[in-house]
Amino acid sequence: MTFMRELKSLQWHWDPSRSMPTTATRQASRRPIYAALVSILASFCTITVDAAGGTSEKPTFVGSDACRACHAREYKNWTSSHHHAAMQPANNDTVLGNFDNATFSEDGLTSTFFKKDGRFFVRTDGPDGQLSDFEVRYTFGLTPLQQYLIELPGGRIQALGIAWDSRPESDGGQRWYHLYPGRNLKPGDPLHWTGIDQNWNYQCAWCHSTNLQKNYDSNSRTFQTSWSEINVGCEACHGPASDHIKWAAKAWPAGAQTGNKGFSVQFDERKGITWPMGAAGHAVRSAPRTTSKEIDTCAQCHSRRQQISSDPADLRALLDAFRPATLDAGLYHADGQQRDEVYNYGSFLQSKMHAAGVTCSDCHDPHSGKLVVEGNGLCGQCHAAERFDTPAHHHHTAGSAGAKCTSCHMPTATYMGVDARHDHSMRIPRPDRSVLLGTPNACTQCHTGKSAAWAQDAVRKWYPSSNPGAQNFADAFDLADRQAPGAIPALLKFASAPSSSGIAKASALSRLSRIPTAEAINVAAEALKASDPLVRVSAVSVVSAADEDTRVRLLAPLLEDPSRIVRMDAARALAGEPEGKLSETEKSRFTAAIAEYVAAQRHNAERPEAQSALATLAWERGNFAQARSAFQTALELDPSFVAAAISLADLERRLGNEQAADEILRRSLAANPDSGPVQHALGLSLIRQKNTQDAMSYFSAAAKNAPEDPRFGYVLAIALHDTGKPGEAREVLKNTLARHPFHRDSLMALASYAMESGQYAEALDAAQRLVELEPDRPEFSRLVENLKSRVK
Repeated sequence: MTFMRELKSLQWHWDPSRSMPTTATRQASRRPIYAALVSILASFCTITVDAAGGTSEKPTFVGSDACRACHAREYKNWTSSHHHAAMQPANNDTVLGNFDNATFSEDGLTSTFFKKDGRFFVRTDGPDGQLSDFEVRYTFGLTPLQQYLIELPGGRIQALGIAWDSRPESDGGQRWYHLYPGRNLKPGDPLHWTGIDQNWNYQCAWCHSTNLQKNYDSNSRTFQTSWSEINVGCEACHGPASDHIKWAAKAWPAGAQTGNKGFSVQFDERKGITWPMGAAGHAVRSAPRTTSKEIDTCAQCHSRRQQISSDPADLRALLDAFRPATLDAGLYHADGQQRDEVYNYGSFLQSKMHAAGVTCSDCHDPHSGKLVVEGNGLCGQCHAAERFDTPAHHHHTAGSAGAKCTSCHMPTATYMGVDARHDHSMRIPRPDRSVLLGTPNACTQCHTGKSAAWAQDAVRKWYPSSNPGAQNFADAFDLADRQAPGAIPALLKFASAPSSSGIAKASALSRLSRIPTAEAINVAAEALKASDPLVRVSAVSVVSAADEDTRVRLLAPLLEDPSRIVRMDAARALAGEPEGKLSETEKSRFTAAIAEYVAAQRHNAERPEAQSALATLAWERGNFAQARSAFQTALELDPSFVAAAISLADLERRLGNEQAADEILRRSLAANPDSGPVQHALGLSLIRQKNTQDAMSYFSAAAKNAPEDPRFGYVLAIALHDTGKPGEAREVLKNTLARHPFHRDSLMALASYAMESGQYAEALDAAQRLVELEPDRPEFSRLVENLKSRVK
């Protein structure tokens, strides 16, 4: 077959699932014409070789169909995966939900799902609160639920809050249900389907499509979001494949470096690796894993994180394009178990499996998404079945649910109403921690009628010499999250000790950043030298609270750190007054790093958090007009984002315009009538305006509406005391301390006010808790001794 005949044999068709108008796909893929195709593609551009031996042309995305000819097995597996169906145009083949005039009612609103002219619609409340018909343009996912996407003006695509439970009817599925039941969401609420927190372009798109570019225009506040493939294709993980195709077709320029076969990253961490079984029944990796390329690629989507870039060049390193969450309170339990929707990355990094060198594809086929071995055989790859897959180990009847490895070591938590996800920290069950710390445990998750104490006794009988497991940070994190006595020493000890879990050390440093004592800054200074960038960036957060000279001395060297996120955060901590203390060389590096920080925020310019971050940076650098503008933009994007309103009001106050601050807070309160933080800020403004009577009502409302913040109760108590109501002040303090027993300021105030009123026993109790909290403060010890002499 001649070249021209090969060319004519190609059949092309327009693929409506792609948003890029220059993209087409072949209906047939045949090896004999492969090189000809590459030659055709190459004829449209000139390829030059750079000084390093590579090509100066940026690689481009070519689509998963281009991979099928050479990687038929992987391609076939991928077509049956959830990645393949991550996002699809809504049609009869892809929509699973009942659109046969089905209705669903929640919070007094009835939505109707129907078809018209072969298209799918939902009649529900729109941005204006009125019932309207909206076309479903795309499906999201398959099982155990499927969501639906609707286009709104400005290029916004929104995720409907009503989802289809695609499980079998026998499992409770085949029904419509609300993802936020009982919330009574209305338009204007960020979680309403039309709201900012249900925006596909920001919240969902990256992980459900390939080569996703948001293309947000800050001036028009519109999106022109594009993708090369609507679903998660081959290049979502491997990166743009045009250079790989040239490599495969031997069309690479003479003298050019082929590198990783034309890819920026090659997943070779498991190449040549074996796992011989050791004498103790545990397999050991034949060679240590020295990189985390595969794990970091999966973490781009399978982690709780913030995205700061979509440039393929930044995607080569996780922390150049993303900021992963650490094991923070609210996201994780104190012992590292999943709590909020955190996916798998943070859990896996704290596990013994990660420390042993296991990667994601040791257990999961990366193309089909299925387990490489079903059942207990998966764990049996590395844990000898004759020792561990027996009743002598798991103490359950063979073949029962309790005999599954995952039941005890990977318990599930249910998200999105129906999606039970395994905890990938792969931990040893610790019901004793449930007794002491209140954390969940796998035993009582199955034995729902039993107590944690019952489970603790059972495990102790089975294993008198218990194995504490990998999560040895639990006690320290629990103390810190409760702000309890001993928290600082425990965190310092853990953060300064060698640890096989970088994310645990980073999480300890993150907690220390909230209490940056001199000792904490010293520990963080050492952590700045860690090999793990996640540890280094958490250490930066501690050092950023130090004095200017210390910041310059410790953080200036990090302005050329190999990790973008570390450079960014170091620059951010040096912005403002410390800039003037940098050398000329350091200033040049600072300029580049702070530009990276600004670019990271502008990547999410549609979000109020990013605008507030830019505003605060401008404020600290003395650009007040720019700061004011960015705060105002944040509030225009989301009037419910009270942090921007409070910060903007504080900016106006510091510029001497208290009246403007008052007006800003009142507008925010009108939009957020139950916001304790706004009520508290308005109360402070009224105090400055000498309007004590009105201020008291706002202080009281703040303490009532936000009892989770002890500052509000403390300030209310101070105000009550100063207006001649010491008894009421003490009651407020006691109520605050009932929720936050070690809030230092409230304890000091209660000790003082109780002494003043002659309530020495009450004062002694507060003083003794202060000694517990800060045993090195001699004045607290003297106060206790003084009060003991007065208590009869």
